[in-house]
Amino acid sequence: MATYAIGDIQGCFGSLQLLLEKCRFDAANDRLWLVGDLVNRGPRSLDTLRFVRDLGSAAITVLGNHDLYLLMTAAGLGRRSRGDTLDEILNATDREDLLDWLRHRPLCHHEGEYCMVHAGLLPQWTVAQARALAAEVEAALSGPTYLDFLANMWGSEPAAWSEELVGWPRLRVIVNAMTRMRFCSPAGVMEFKTKGELSAAPENHLPWFEVPGRRSATDVLVIGHWSALGLRVEPNLLALDSGCFWGRHLTAIRLEDRMLFQVDCSACEAENA
Repeated sequence: MATYAIGDIQGCFGSLQLLLEKCRFDAANDRLWLVGDLVNRGPRSLDTLRFVRDLGSAAITVLGNHDLYLLMTAAGLGRRSRGDTLDEILNATDREDLLDWLRHRPLCHHEGEYCMVHAGLLPQWTVAQARALAAEVEAALSGPTYLDFLANMWGSEPAAWSEELVGWPRLRVIVNAMTRMRFCSPAGVMEFKTKGELSAAPENHLPWFEVPGRRSATDVLVIGHWSALGLRVEPNLLALDSGCFWGRHLTAIRLEDRMLFQVDCSACEAENA
């Protein structure tokens, strides 16, 4: 059995299929770890969502910000972003089944030495603590009052973690760290405006994974979200968003031996033009 961790797909279903062929993925024996952002921007979000759902236990996906945006949009909350590609899902006959499946995905997955999360973990959190905090969000999202959670989920404040946080602000910080964060201060104050390369770091901020003393540094973090960061394979960090939608690559890494597999995604970009 092999486990393939794959970067942000964002509706580029054709690229995903090519990558799985290159990996010789066997759903009966292998597993996929997907870092979130299954949908949006690319041309085939509906096909991607159906395919991953139908893999059942052969696929583990954590929620990304675009996946949460789909759930908000389906609930009639927030403003639609220009250029989103969610209408095919929203108009699908199996829409409710797909959305219900998505609502029940984890925010963070911890297994052995690996922790998979879409964006990152705040420096104060151990992996065990992060997994417990993710469970709080998952309970709200999968529960009967999930619409209340979605209505209060989005927003950039508070920007830092405190054990004293309760209610919606507490859950919002957890969501923001795990699905939106790129840069934070050494004290763990998040900054959400900057999306570029490491050289674009705001003053007195660092990439979250470079904060000295980060308490999750002894585990291997498997992430996506940051296409400008690109592929990074380090002893304790596997950053896999290699910009598929932007015409670069979709990347998989086999966790057992860290062998890389990539496909050129320029066809996805052309299909979406």
